[in-house]
Amino acid sequence: MTKTIRNRRLRYSVVIIAVIALVAVFVVRLVDIQVVQAAELNEQSKAKRSIPVTLYGTRGSIVDRDGTALADSVTRYNITTAPRLVKAFKGKLGGTRVKDVSVDVALAAIAKASGGDVAAMEKAIDADPTSDFAYLVKGLDVKRYEAVRALDVPWLYPQQQSARTYPTGATTGNLTGFMGTDGAQAGLELAYNRCLAGTNGSETYERGEDGVQLPGSTVTTKQAKDGGTLETTIDSDLQYMASQDIADAAQQIGAVSATATVMKAKTGEILAVADYPTVDPNDVDATTDKGAYGSRALTDSYEPGSTIKAAIAAALIDQGKATPTTGISVPYSRTFPWGGTIHDSEFHATENLTLTGILRDSSNVGITELGAQLTTQQRYDVMKKFGLFQPEPAIDYPGQPGMQYGASPDWDQQTDINSMFGQGISTTAIQVAGIYQTLANDGVRIPPHFIKGCTTADGKTIDAPDVQPERVVSAGAAQQVTDMLQSVVTGGTLVGMKPISGYNIAAKTGTAEVADGAKGYGSDRIISVAGMAPAEDPQYVVTVTFTKPGPGHKFSSSAAPAFRTLMSQVLEKYRVAPSTTEAKTYPSTW
Repeated sequence: MTKTIRNRRLRYSVVIIAVIALVAVFVVRLVDIQVVQAAELNEQSKAKRSIPVTLYGTRGSIVDRDGTALADSVTRYNITTAPRLVKAFKGKLGGTRVKDVSVDVALAAIAKASGGDVAAMEKAIDADPTSDFAYLVKGLDVKRYEAVRALDVPWLYPQQQSARTYPTGATTGNLTGFMGTDGAQAGLELAYNRCLAGTNGSETYERGEDGVQLPGSTVTTKQAKDGGTLETTIDSDLQYMASQDIADAAQQIGAVSATATVMKAKTGEILAVADYPTVDPNDVDATTDKGAYGSRALTDSYEPGSTIKAAIAAALIDQGKATPTTGISVPYSRTFPWGGTIHDSEFHATENLTLTGILRDSSNVGITELGAQLTTQQRYDVMKKFGLFQPEPAIDYPGQPGMQYGASPDWDQQTDINSMFGQGISTTAIQVAGIYQTLANDGVRIPPHFIKGCTTADGKTIDAPDVQPERVVSAGAAQQVTDMLQSVVTGGTLVGMKPISGYNIAAKTGTAEVADGAKGYGSDRIISVAGMAPAEDPQYVVTVTFTKPGPGHKFSSSAAPAFRTLMSQVLEKYRVAPSTTEAKTYPSTW
């Protein structure tokens, strides 16, 4: 009996010990799960049901002077899925009655609504059937997105994003530049990316095992911030006119490329910078000429030719070395002690020309005879004050030539002579325009610019250019040169250009040889016209430049029709009052 009791107690003890041991195991495991591994397991669990979503900060717009969008952001949608949840379901699939919908039927409907590809969607799903994320189709506009959404497929998840569009297309593509898969690629998009770029945010939401988002589960972890608005001085309507004018003219004369600029004389604001050819930022791949990705007017340096003579004439008058009627005997050519030779564009007997006549006939020999009354340093300094030999300080645009010249010219004797008629030195089209803006503005240069500033999302204006005016020559010298340039139109190298009825025009032509590396100068030319109107009180400056025109168009007279057309459009568009006085001219001979 006693032995039986002892055995029974022993069994009870064993059972109790076993129970206690089992409970201890559970307790230890429970502590491990709820305390030791709690954070890790919680994160793993949360990761299985929490879906991260990127909140896209909208990229800012680039606008013209009136607020018209040149580059804008539009809403686009990516359609994503969780491959592990892709399966047949019951639904209307955009119809009116509930039916069984297979995966194949659903994908076919999605492809039809979105313009996507069934095979591509199947490949995305099959790449990892157990995953929680895969793209099915990207970049849907609102119309296609709504069509997909109307299908009511339970395992589709839209992802909103911002895409870039360029309403004015190729007309302003040379300025705006464009975006690529790696971000800003060219133009203002690249130069002002810091202001334009939005800052992305993020949020998460939770969804159940069936893939449906749980109501009220969205948590924003970082707010998105939109980019700023870049305000330009460009007039998009005038930009279109200028683009059409030079494109038509370039094709007619067989030029490889062309540029046009329009500037307000009193402010230095650039109203148009047109290039041919140019890029359509909505379809960059259609442009095979990568040189057209930017603006040649801003980035291509060339020898300006005779348009530079107006600056030399202004310096002569400003420093008391000449007047509009200063006379000199001008032969057809000059030969120098070091063996160099220059000549005028057309043969002529020795002529008695005034400084006005030298500009009228665009005499290389004449301008060097009078220009030699200034020292090399004096001429260099005044050309630099006119904006040459240095980057444009108020223009931030990728690819501008460095032009970091020293305080003194590093020229040989021949270049010193040639520089007075625009050979052997480099400019850009916008720098030439700046010379004529200075003359049109009574000798005061205002740095050419086409950006007002960038207004950030919180209302601050940044990136406004420094456009401090600087006097280059006296008002008297500038006005006299402007008056002298009227002779170019009434009786000089532009005499064949049909007058612009009611307006006095001051202009200068340029024909420059194109350097061909070590071979020297070849037969190619760059022809141009730069001018202002009305000459008695200039309001607008217009330049046109054509590179390597075809046979029969090697002289600047072939650029005159495009100049006239564009200047006429400018005067009409801005309703500039006609001239009320006759064109002022000085004697061209003595």
